[in-house]
Amino acid sequence: MSKLQVSPKGAFVLETDKIASDKSISHRCAIFSLLSDKPSQVRNFLNAEDTLCTLQIVQKLGANVQYNGDTIVITPPKELHESADILDCGNSGTAIRLLMGFLSSVKGFFVLHGDKYLASRPMRRVANPLREIGAMIDGRENGEFAPISVRGQELEAFDYASPIASAQVKSALILAGLRGKGISTLNEPTLSRDHTEKMLRGMGVDIVSSGTKVTLTPTQKPLKPLDITVPNDPSSGFFFAVAVAITPNSKVILKNMLLNPTRIEAYKVLQRMGTKVEFIEKENLYDSVGDIVVEYAPLSGVSVEDNIAWLIDELPALSIAFGCAEGKSLVKNAKELRVKESDRISSVVTNLKKCGLHVDEFEDGYAVVGGEFQEATVDSYGDHRVAMSFAMAGLKTSIDITDTECIQTSFPNFIEILSQIGNVK
Repeated sequence: MSKLQVSPKGAFVLETDKIASDKSISHRCAIFSLLSDKPSQVRNFLNAEDTLCTLQIVQKLGANVQYNGDTIVITPPKELHESADILDCGNSGTAIRLLMGFLSSVKGFFVLHGDKYLASRPMRRVANPLREIGAMIDGRENGEFAPISVRGQELEAFDYASPIASAQVKSALILAGLRGKGISTLNEPTLSRDHTEKMLRGMGVDIVSSGTKVTLTPTQKPLKPLDITVPNDPSSGFFFAVAVAITPNSKVILKNMLLNPTRIEAYKVLQRMGTKVEFIEKENLYDSVGDIVVEYAPLSGVSVEDNIAWLIDELPALSIAFGCAEGKSLVKNAKELRVKESDRISSVVTNLKKCGLHVDEFEDGYAVVGGEFQEATVDSYGDHRVAMSFAMAGLKTSIDITDTECIQTSFPNFIEILSQIGNVK
């Protein structure tokens, strides 16, 4: 079990293009390359444990993967085939849930599994909707936990109203419906992140988004190959935005970031709290990409109740800003946090209390009263975002974080960047 200690270094100015490549886009690049019959060119693919697991799965399904400097060339097979091995998704809920949908319509038998943390995360939220459209999926406790088995076959068209706003559920159904028997529709209670729709549309899929409704016309033809540079991950960059927000006289310029509106909501919450944030778009091919400039200003408490699906990864880091703000901050309608890499409501609340803050826990969120962080030892609970969030708290006082191997799953050079702005042991 590795341990990380972080303590304050003082004000800083940081400009970096070394933020981890976007994990969500990288996973999708690997999987979506299998939908073409020509090689896909993917630059700046995230070289982290989770995304490399997805790339290995693509190879086990028959693709050829070649490295050409910063470019990965993924050549799909003429026909996808069963693997004699279990398909190891590592720690990635995105990979296992998207692959459940993708493989549901691929002829063959497939077994998806992951590490001990992924094996404890709920899967029926994806398995049950897929079963409703004819997918043959099983697993422990009737498909609630991995290992998950998928026996692919041709699927019916569907008209599905999702009870939750989840990009993973939506993407799984879209991927299953690509080879379906007719036009399918899906509706969410609120709009979740929309990378799948945008990327597939760029590859030639007839997929129409209207508010929270997606209409998909299936295709039996191979899609256009990807030719994409993966932008840097705003969720990963957000840790350093929080670092600025809690450190007087500090500033960061995050270069080549994904600026999709569903991915920068956390920065807008910081703006509402008082932090100065500027978005500078530089290109918009598969999606909006540019720079984010963040400058310190005093923080005030805030209520976060809307667009929770756009904040689900950043709320642990936001909780550190809440702890440094004047007054009380409130998070509601965020029950989805309980089914991430850890129960993030419980993880965040427990760790903030260890740091001496007053926190109230609710079933769907928590309230934090701003105050002074105290020296503490906290647990990551095997959750990379919890680990990195409380590393930011170490910029206020000395914080020890246990079980930090999980950082490698999404942001291998996190500690290297952190060392520029804090003392790290």
